[in-house]
Amino acid sequence: MPTTSSSEKRSVLVVDDAPNTVELLERNLSSQGYTVFTAPGVPEALTILQATPIDLVITDQKMPRVSGLDLVRYVRENLRDTEVIMITGYPSIEGAVKAVKIGAEEYLAKPFTDEELLSAVSRAFEKMCARRREKAATNHETPPPYGLIGESAPMRQVYRAIAKAASTSATVLIAGESGTGKELVARAIHYGSPRASASFVPVNCGGIPESLLESELFGFTRGAFTGATETRAGFFQTADGGTVFLDEISETSLNMQVKLLRVLQEKEVRMVGSSRGRKVDVRILASTNNDLPTLVKKGLFREDLYFRLNVIAIDLPPLRQRGDDILLLVRYFTEKISKELGKTVPRFTPEVLHILRDCHHWPGNVRELENLVHRLVVMTEAECIQTPDLPPYMRFSVLYEPDLNRTLAEVEVEYIRNVLASVHGNKTKAAQILGIDRKTLRDKIKNGVEDPDD
Repeated sequence: MPTTSSSEKRSVLVVDDAPNTVELLERNLSSQGYTVFTAPGVPEALTILQATPIDLVITDQKMPRVSGLDLVRYVRENLRDTEVIMITGYPSIEGAVKAVKIGAEEYLAKPFTDEELLSAVSRAFEKMCARRREKAATNHETPPPYGLIGESAPMRQVYRAIAKAASTSATVLIAGESGTGKELVARAIHYGSPRASASFVPVNCGGIPESLLESELFGFTRGAFTGATETRAGFFQTADGGTVFLDEISETSLNMQVKLLRVLQEKEVRMVGSSRGRKVDVRILASTNNDLPTLVKKGLFREDLYFRLNVIAIDLPPLRQRGDDILLLVRYFTEKISKELGKTVPRFTPEVLHILRDCHHWPGNVRELENLVHRLVVMTEAECIQTPDLPPYMRFSVLYEPDLNRTLAEVEVEYIRNVLASVHGNKTKAAQILGIDRKTLRDKIKNGVEDPDD
Protein backbone atom coordinates (compact mmCIF):
# COMPACT_ATOMS: atom_id res chain seq x y z
CA MET A 1 0.00 0.00 0.00
CA PRO A 2 1.54 3.36 -0.97
CA THR A 3 2.34 5.86 1.69
CA THR A 4 0.72 9.28 1.68
CA SER A 5 2.72 12.11 0.16
CA SER A 6 3.58 15.17 2.26
CA SER A 7 1.10 17.24 0.24
CA GLU A 8 -1.76 14.98 1.27
CA LYS A 9 -0.58 14.05 4.77
CA ARG A 10 -3.55 13.20 6.98
CA SER A 11 -3.92 13.44 10.75
CA VAL A 12 -5.22 10.49 12.74
CA LEU A 13 -6.23 10.37 16.41
CA VAL A 14 -6.01 6.92 18.05
CA VAL A 15 -8.09 6.54 21.23
CA ASP A 16 -7.69 3.36 23.30
CA ASP A 17 -7.05 2.57 26.96
CA ALA A 18 -4.77 -0.34 26.01
CA PRO A 19 -1.17 0.98 25.61
CA ASN A 20 -0.14 -2.00 23.45
CA THR A 21 -2.93 -1.33 20.96
CA VAL A 22 -2.12 2.37 20.85
CA GLU A 23 1.57 1.63 20.22
CA LEU A 24 0.76 -0.85 17.44
CA LEU A 25 -1.65 1.47 15.66
CA GLU A 26 0.67 4.45 15.98
CA ARG A 27 3.59 2.49 14.49
CA ASN A 28 1.57 1.13 11.56
CA LEU A 29 -0.07 4.46 10.71
CA SER A 30 3.14 6.48 11.05
CA SER A 31 4.89 4.08 8.67
CA GLN A 32 2.29 5.05 6.04
CA GLY A 33 3.01 8.76 6.40
CA TYR A 34 0.07 9.71 8.62
CA THR A 35 0.48 12.22 11.45
CA VAL A 36 -0.67 10.29 14.52
CA PHE A 37 -2.02 11.64 17.83
CA THR A 38 -2.91 9.33 20.71
CA ALA A 39 -5.20 9.50 23.74
CA PRO A 40 -5.86 6.91 26.50
CA GLY A 41 -9.52 7.90 26.82
CA VAL A 42 -12.35 10.09 25.58
CA PRO A 43 -11.68 13.12 27.85
CA GLU A 44 -8.09 13.34 26.59
CA ALA A 45 -9.31 12.86 23.01
CA LEU A 46 -11.75 15.77 23.34
CA THR A 47 -8.91 18.04 24.45
CA ILE A 48 -6.96 17.16 21.29
CA LEU A 49 -10.00 17.51 19.02
CA GLN A 50 -10.78 20.96 20.37
CA ALA A 51 -7.25 22.20 19.73
CA THR A 52 -6.07 20.32 16.62
CA PRO A 53 -7.65 19.62 13.21
CA ILE A 54 -8.08 15.84 12.94
CA ASP A 55 -9.03 14.02 9.73
CA LEU A 56 -9.73 10.57 11.21
CA VAL A 57 -10.53 9.26 14.69
CA ILE A 58 -9.90 5.56 15.44
CA THR A 59 -11.50 4.73 18.78
CA ASP A 60 -12.00 1.67 20.95
CA GLN A 61 -15.60 0.99 21.92
CA LYS A 62 -15.32 -0.04 25.57
CA MET A 63 -13.25 2.33 27.72
CA PRO A 64 -13.43 3.55 31.36
CA ARG A 65 -15.50 6.64 32.20
CA VAL A 66 -16.79 7.45 28.70
CA SER A 67 -17.37 4.96 25.90
CA GLY A 68 -16.16 5.15 22.33
CA LEU A 69 -19.77 5.37 21.14
CA ASP A 70 -20.10 8.68 22.94
CA LEU A 71 -16.94 9.90 21.19
CA VAL A 72 -18.38 8.87 17.81
CA ARG A 73 -21.54 10.80 18.58
CA TYR A 74 -19.50 13.86 19.63
CA VAL A 75 -17.47 13.81 16.41
CA ARG A 76 -20.56 13.49 14.24
CA GLU A 77 -22.39 16.35 15.96
CA ASN A 78 -19.44 18.74 16.27
CA LEU A 79 -16.86 17.99 13.55
CA ARG A 80 -18.33 18.02 10.08
CA ASP A 81 -15.24 16.82 8.16
CA THR A 82 -13.75 14.21 10.52
CA GLU A 83 -14.10 10.49 9.79
CA VAL A 84 -14.47 7.78 12.48
CA ILE A 85 -13.46 4.11 12.70
CA MET A 86 -14.66 2.01 15.65
CA ILE A 87 -12.52 -0.89 16.92
CA THR A 88 -13.56 -3.38 19.61
CA GLY A 89 -12.47 -6.56 21.33
CA TYR A 90 -16.12 -7.47 22.00
CA PRO A 91 -17.66 -7.59 18.51
CA SER A 92 -21.37 -8.08 17.98
CA ILE A 93 -23.85 -7.39 15.23
CA GLU A 94 -25.79 -5.11 17.57
CA GLY A 95 -22.63 -3.13 18.41
CA ALA A 96 -21.66 -2.79 14.76
CA VAL A 97 -25.13 -1.58 13.77
CA LYS A 98 -25.18 0.95 16.59
CA ALA A 99 -21.69 2.27 15.78
CA VAL A 100 -22.49 2.73 12.08
CA LYS A 101 -25.90 4.21 12.86
CA ILE A 102 -24.42 7.02 14.97
CA GLY A 103 -21.72 7.81 12.43
CA ALA A 104 -18.76 5.39 12.35
CA GLU A 105 -17.49 4.81 8.81
CA GLU A 106 -15.90 1.42 9.64
CA TYR A 107 -16.21 -1.20 12.40
CA LEU A 108 -13.16 -3.43 13.06
CA ALA A 109 -13.10 -6.39 15.45
CA LYS A 110 -9.92 -7.16 17.37
CA PRO A 111 -7.61 -8.78 16.54
CA PHE A 112 -7.29 -7.37 13.02
CA THR A 113 -4.39 -7.56 10.60
CA ASP A 114 -2.28 -4.60 9.52
CA GLU A 115 -3.80 -4.91 6.05
CA GLU A 116 -7.35 -4.81 7.43
CA LEU A 117 -6.53 -1.69 9.45
CA LEU A 118 -4.86 0.17 6.60
CA SER A 119 -7.59 -0.81 4.16
CA ALA A 120 -10.25 0.56 6.52
CA VAL A 121 -8.26 3.78 6.95
CA SER A 122 -7.84 4.10 3.18
CA ARG A 123 -11.59 3.63 2.61
CA ALA A 124 -12.41 6.24 5.25
CA PHE A 125 -10.13 8.78 3.59
CA GLU A 126 -11.55 7.97 0.15
CA LYS A 127 -15.02 8.77 1.47
CA MET A 128 -13.72 11.99 3.04
CA CYS A 129 -12.07 13.09 -0.23
CA ALA A 130 -15.18 12.26 -2.26
CA ARG A 131 -17.35 14.30 0.10
CA ARG A 132 -14.95 17.25 -0.03
CA ARG A 133 -14.82 17.13 -3.84
CA GLU A 134 -18.60 17.14 -3.96
CA LYS A 135 -18.72 20.06 -1.53
CA ALA A 136 -16.14 21.99 -3.57
CA ALA A 137 -18.15 21.43 -6.75
CA THR A 138 -21.27 22.95 -5.24
CA ASN A 139 -19.75 25.57 -2.95
CA HIS A 140 -17.08 27.74 -4.55
CA GLU A 141 -14.79 29.46 -2.04
CA THR A 142 -16.30 32.76 -0.96
CA PRO A 143 -13.95 35.70 -1.64
CA PRO A 144 -13.26 38.18 1.17
CA PRO A 145 -16.08 40.76 1.21
CA TYR A 146 -16.03 44.52 1.74
CA GLY A 147 -12.48 45.26 2.85
CA LEU A 148 -12.03 42.23 5.09
CA ILE A 149 -8.56 40.73 4.79
CA GLY A 150 -7.54 37.20 5.67
CA GLU A 151 -7.24 33.70 4.27
CA SER A 152 -7.18 31.69 7.51
CA ALA A 153 -9.75 28.96 8.14
CA PRO A 154 -11.57 31.00 10.85
CA MET A 155 -11.94 33.95 8.47
CA ARG A 156 -13.11 31.72 5.61
CA GLN A 157 -15.83 30.53 7.94
CA VAL A 158 -16.75 34.16 8.64
CA TYR A 159 -16.97 34.90 4.90
CA ARG A 160 -19.35 31.99 4.38
CA ALA A 161 -21.51 33.19 7.26
CA ILE A 162 -21.57 36.73 5.80
CA ALA A 163 -22.70 35.38 2.42
CA LYS A 164 -25.54 33.43 4.03
CA ALA A 165 -26.59 36.36 6.23
CA ALA A 166 -26.60 38.75 3.28
CA SER A 167 -29.05 36.53 1.41
CA THR A 168 -31.68 36.82 4.15
CA SER A 169 -33.40 39.61 6.07
CA ALA A 170 -32.88 37.99 9.50
CA THR A 171 -31.28 39.86 12.39
CA VAL A 172 -27.61 39.10 12.95
CA LEU A 173 -25.59 39.20 16.16
CA ILE A 174 -21.87 39.74 15.53
CA ALA A 175 -19.66 38.82 18.49
CA GLY A 176 -15.95 39.36 18.92
CA GLU A 177 -13.29 41.12 20.92
CA SER A 178 -12.74 44.84 20.52
CA GLY A 179 -10.93 45.65 17.29
CA THR A 180 -11.76 42.46 15.39
CA GLY A 181 -13.76 44.23 12.66
CA LYS A 182 -17.40 43.82 13.70
CA GLU A 183 -18.54 46.93 11.81
CA LEU A 184 -16.75 45.76 8.65
CA VAL A 185 -18.70 42.50 8.87
CA ALA A 186 -21.95 44.43 9.33
CA ARG A 187 -21.19 46.58 6.28
CA ALA A 188 -20.32 43.48 4.25
CA ILE A 189 -23.70 41.96 5.13
CA HIS A 190 -25.57 45.16 4.24
CA TYR A 191 -23.78 45.85 0.95
CA GLY A 192 -24.12 42.22 -0.09
CA SER A 193 -27.87 42.25 0.54
CA PRO A 194 -30.86 43.52 -1.47
CA ARG A 195 -30.81 46.60 0.80
CA ALA A 196 -27.40 47.72 -0.49
CA SER A 197 -28.79 50.77 -2.29
CA ALA A 198 -30.42 52.08 0.93
CA SER A 199 -28.72 53.56 3.98
CA PHE A 200 -26.39 51.74 6.36
CA VAL A 201 -26.57 53.57 9.69
CA PRO A 202 -24.06 52.59 12.41
CA VAL A 203 -24.93 53.51 16.00
CA ASN A 204 -22.36 53.33 18.80
CA CYS A 205 -24.66 52.42 21.71
CA GLY A 206 -21.83 52.82 24.21
CA GLY A 207 -20.82 56.23 22.90
CA ILE A 208 -24.20 57.98 23.21
CA PRO A 209 -25.38 59.03 26.71
CA GLU A 210 -28.38 57.05 27.91
CA SER A 211 -30.46 60.24 28.18
CA LEU A 212 -29.95 60.97 24.46
CA LEU A 213 -29.98 57.47 22.99
CA GLU A 214 -33.76 57.18 22.63
CA SER A 215 -34.14 60.50 20.81
CA GLU A 216 -31.15 59.69 18.58
CA LEU A 217 -32.57 56.29 17.64
CA PHE A 218 -36.25 57.14 17.28
CA GLY A 219 -36.25 60.91 16.71
CA PHE A 220 -38.29 63.54 18.58
CA THR A 221 -41.11 66.00 18.01
CA ARG A 222 -40.94 69.72 18.50
CA GLY A 223 -41.38 70.59 22.18
CA ALA A 224 -40.74 67.03 23.36
CA PHE A 225 -38.08 68.32 25.76
CA THR A 226 -36.15 71.48 26.49
CA GLY A 227 -34.20 72.44 23.39
CA ALA A 228 -36.38 70.45 20.96
CA THR A 229 -37.17 73.42 18.70
CA GLU A 230 -38.03 71.27 15.71
CA THR A 231 -39.14 67.75 14.84
CA ARG A 232 -36.22 65.57 13.86
CA ALA A 233 -36.07 62.03 12.53
CA GLY A 234 -33.94 59.43 14.30
CA PHE A 235 -31.54 56.81 13.01
CA PHE A 236 -34.32 54.28 12.37
CA GLN A 237 -36.26 56.68 10.14
CA THR A 238 -33.05 57.63 8.33
CA ALA A 239 -32.32 53.96 7.66
CA ASP A 240 -35.84 53.16 6.39
CA GLY A 241 -35.41 50.52 3.69
CA GLY A 242 -31.84 49.88 4.82
CA THR A 243 -29.91 48.66 7.84
CA VAL A 244 -29.26 49.88 11.38
CA PHE A 245 -26.10 48.54 12.99
CA LEU A 246 -26.31 48.65 16.80
CA ASP A 247 -22.68 48.50 17.86
CA GLU A 248 -22.02 47.28 21.42
CA ILE A 249 -25.69 46.48 22.06
CA SER A 250 -24.80 45.22 25.55
CA GLU A 251 -24.19 48.83 26.66
CA THR A 252 -27.91 49.69 26.42
CA SER A 253 -30.05 49.86 29.54
CA LEU A 254 -32.87 47.41 30.27
CA ASN A 255 -35.36 50.21 29.59
CA MET A 256 -33.88 50.83 26.14
CA GLN A 257 -33.79 47.10 25.46
CA VAL A 258 -37.57 46.98 25.92
CA LYS A 259 -38.00 49.69 23.28
CA LEU A 260 -35.65 47.97 20.86
CA LEU A 261 -37.56 44.73 21.35
CA ARG A 262 -40.77 46.54 20.39
CA VAL A 263 -39.13 47.78 17.18
CA LEU A 264 -38.11 44.23 16.29
CA GLN A 265 -41.56 42.83 17.06
CA GLU A 266 -43.83 45.56 15.74
CA LYS A 267 -41.61 47.04 12.99
CA GLU A 268 -42.46 50.54 14.18
CA VAL A 269 -40.82 53.34 16.17
CA ARG A 270 -42.34 56.01 18.37
CA MET A 271 -40.67 59.41 18.37
CA VAL A 272 -39.99 61.02 21.73
CA GLY A 273 -42.96 63.29 22.44
CA SER A 274 -45.31 61.43 20.09
CA SER A 275 -48.19 59.15 21.05
CA ARG A 276 -48.29 57.39 17.70
CA GLY A 277 -45.94 54.85 16.20
CA ARG A 278 -44.53 54.94 12.70
CA LYS A 279 -43.85 51.84 10.60
CA VAL A 280 -40.26 51.39 9.43
CA ASP A 281 -38.68 48.82 7.14
CA VAL A 282 -35.29 48.39 8.79
CA ARG A 283 -33.00 45.41 9.16
CA ILE A 284 -31.15 45.30 12.48
CA LEU A 285 -27.60 44.06 12.86
CA ALA A 286 -26.03 44.15 16.32
CA SER A 287 -22.60 43.53 17.79
CA THR A 288 -21.08 42.91 21.19
CA ASN A 289 -17.69 42.21 22.75
CA ASN A 290 -19.38 40.90 25.90
CA ASP A 291 -20.81 37.45 26.60
CA LEU A 292 -24.53 38.14 26.24
CA PRO A 293 -25.70 34.75 27.64
CA THR A 294 -23.78 35.55 30.84
CA LEU A 295 -25.35 39.02 30.99
CA VAL A 296 -28.77 37.40 30.50
CA LYS A 297 -28.15 35.08 33.46
CA LYS A 298 -27.14 38.09 35.58
CA GLY A 299 -30.30 39.96 34.61
CA LEU A 300 -28.34 42.67 32.78
CA PHE A 301 -29.66 41.85 29.31
CA ARG A 302 -33.15 40.79 28.31
CA GLU A 303 -33.41 37.17 27.25
CA ASP A 304 -36.22 37.84 24.75
CA LEU A 305 -34.17 40.55 23.03
CA TYR A 306 -31.13 38.27 22.94
CA PHE A 307 -33.08 35.56 21.13
CA ARG A 308 -34.55 38.13 18.73
CA LEU A 309 -31.09 39.40 17.84
CA ASN A 310 -29.36 36.03 17.73
CA VAL A 311 -31.19 34.57 14.74
CA ILE A 312 -27.89 34.40 12.87
CA ALA A 313 -24.70 34.45 14.94
CA ILE A 314 -21.26 35.36 13.56
CA ASP A 315 -18.27 35.00 15.87
CA LEU A 316 -15.15 36.90 14.81
CA PRO A 317 -11.85 35.23 15.72
CA PRO A 318 -9.28 37.28 17.65
CA LEU A 319 -6.18 38.24 15.67
CA ARG A 320 -3.91 35.93 17.70
CA GLN A 321 -5.81 32.94 16.27
CA ARG A 322 -5.47 33.97 12.64
CA GLY A 323 -1.85 32.95 11.93
CA ASP A 324 -0.54 34.25 8.61
CA ASP A 325 -3.44 36.71 8.34
CA ILE A 326 -1.31 38.94 10.56
CA LEU A 327 1.35 39.12 7.83
CA LEU A 328 -1.28 39.88 5.16
CA LEU A 329 -2.65 42.70 7.31
CA VAL A 330 0.84 44.09 7.99
CA ARG A 331 1.52 44.25 4.26
CA TYR A 332 -1.88 45.81 3.51
CA PHE A 333 -1.63 48.51 6.20
CA THR A 334 2.02 49.26 5.34
CA GLU A 335 1.24 49.83 1.66
CA LYS A 336 -1.93 51.79 2.39
CA ILE A 337 -0.39 54.11 4.98
CA SER A 338 2.82 54.62 2.99
CA LYS A 339 0.76 55.66 -0.04
CA GLU A 340 -1.28 58.10 2.06
CA LEU A 341 1.90 59.65 3.46
CA GLY A 342 3.77 59.67 0.14
CA LYS A 343 6.55 57.49 1.58
CA THR A 344 8.46 54.54 0.18
CA VAL A 345 6.97 51.28 1.45
CA PRO A 346 9.37 49.94 4.11
CA ARG A 347 10.33 46.28 4.51
CA PHE A 348 10.04 44.28 7.74
CA THR A 349 12.86 41.99 8.84
CA PRO A 350 11.99 38.31 9.38
CA GLU A 351 12.62 38.82 13.12
CA VAL A 352 10.02 41.61 13.30
CA LEU A 353 7.48 39.57 11.34
CA HIS A 354 8.09 36.66 13.70
CA ILE A 355 7.42 38.88 16.71
CA LEU A 356 4.25 40.30 15.17
CA ARG A 357 2.92 36.90 14.15
CA ASP A 358 3.96 34.67 17.03
CA CYS A 359 5.03 36.66 20.10
CA HIS A 360 2.41 39.34 20.73
CA HIS A 361 -1.06 38.62 22.13
CA TRP A 362 -2.83 41.49 20.25
CA PRO A 363 -5.46 42.43 22.86
CA GLY A 364 -6.55 45.28 20.57
CA ASN A 365 -6.69 42.93 17.56
CA VAL A 366 -6.70 44.39 14.01
CA ARG A 367 -7.20 47.94 15.27
CA GLU A 368 -4.09 47.64 17.45
CA LEU A 369 -2.09 46.20 14.55
CA GLU A 370 -3.14 49.05 12.24
CA ASN A 371 -2.14 51.65 14.84
CA LEU A 372 1.24 49.96 15.32
CA VAL A 373 1.97 49.83 11.57
CA HIS A 374 0.92 53.48 11.25
CA ARG A 375 3.36 54.45 13.98
CA LEU A 376 6.19 52.41 12.45
CA VAL A 377 5.70 53.89 8.97
CA VAL A 378 5.58 57.43 10.36
CA MET A 379 8.48 57.15 12.79
CA THR A 380 10.92 54.92 10.88
CA GLU A 381 13.12 56.68 8.31
CA ALA A 382 15.08 53.60 7.22
CA GLU A 383 14.03 51.34 4.37
CA CYS A 384 13.76 48.38 6.72
CA ILE A 385 11.85 48.12 10.01
CA GLN A 386 13.87 46.18 12.59
CA THR A 387 13.27 44.91 16.11
CA PRO A 388 14.55 48.11 17.84
CA ASP A 389 11.84 50.05 15.96
CA LEU A 390 9.11 48.13 17.79
CA PRO A 391 7.53 49.53 20.98
CA PRO A 392 9.36 48.61 24.20
CA TYR A 393 6.63 46.26 25.40
CA MET A 394 7.09 44.13 22.28
CA ARG A 395 10.85 44.07 22.57
CA PHE A 396 10.64 43.12 26.22
CA SER A 397 8.38 40.19 25.41
CA VAL A 398 11.17 38.84 23.21
CA LEU A 399 14.32 39.72 25.15
CA TYR A 400 13.33 39.21 28.78
CA GLU A 401 11.51 36.76 30.96
CA PRO A 402 8.34 38.28 32.44
CA ASP A 403 8.55 39.62 35.98
CA LEU A 404 6.10 37.45 37.88
CA ASN A 405 6.56 39.31 41.17
CA ARG A 406 4.39 42.29 40.19
CA THR A 407 0.79 42.77 41.22
CA LEU A 408 -2.03 42.70 38.67
CA ALA A 409 -2.54 46.44 39.21
CA GLU A 410 1.11 47.13 38.36
CA VAL A 411 0.89 45.07 35.17
CA GLU A 412 -2.29 46.90 34.16
CA VAL A 413 -0.71 50.31 34.73
CA GLU A 414 2.32 49.40 32.61
CA TYR A 415 0.19 48.04 29.78
CA ILE A 416 -2.10 51.09 29.68
CA ARG A 417 0.97 53.34 29.65
CA ASN A 418 2.40 51.38 26.71
CA VAL A 419 -0.85 51.54 24.75
CA LEU A 420 -1.09 55.30 25.32
CA ALA A 421 2.47 55.70 24.10
CA SER A 422 1.78 53.61 21.00
CA VAL A 423 -1.03 55.98 19.91
CA HIS A 424 0.85 59.15 20.89
CA GLY A 425 -1.43 59.87 23.84
CA ASN A 426 -4.69 59.69 21.85
CA LYS A 427 -7.10 58.65 24.61
CA THR A 428 -9.93 57.76 22.22
CA LYS A 429 -7.74 55.32 20.29
CA ALA A 430 -6.23 53.96 23.50
CA ALA A 431 -9.69 53.35 24.97
CA GLN A 432 -10.71 51.48 21.81
CA ILE A 433 -7.64 49.24 21.92
CA LEU A 434 -8.13 48.56 25.64
CA GLY A 435 -11.83 47.84 25.17
CA ILE A 436 -12.93 50.44 27.73
CA ASP A 437 -14.63 53.83 27.49
CA ARG A 438 -12.83 57.16 27.85
CA LYS A 439 -14.24 57.78 31.34
CA THR A 440 -12.78 54.49 32.62
CA LEU A 441 -9.46 55.35 30.99
CA ARG A 442 -9.46 58.80 32.61
CA ASP A 443 -10.12 57.19 35.99
CA LYS A 444 -7.20 54.79 35.52
CA ILE A 445 -4.92 57.66 34.48
CA LYS A 446 -6.01 59.55 37.58
CA ASN A 447 -5.21 56.49 39.72
CA GLY A 448 -1.65 55.87 38.64
CA VAL A 449 -1.08 55.95 34.90
CA GLU A 450 1.02 58.86 33.66
CA ASP A 451 -0.91 61.11 31.27
CA PRO A 452 1.27 61.68 28.17
CA ASP A 453 -0.45 65.06 27.66
CA ASP A 454 0.85 66.37 30.99
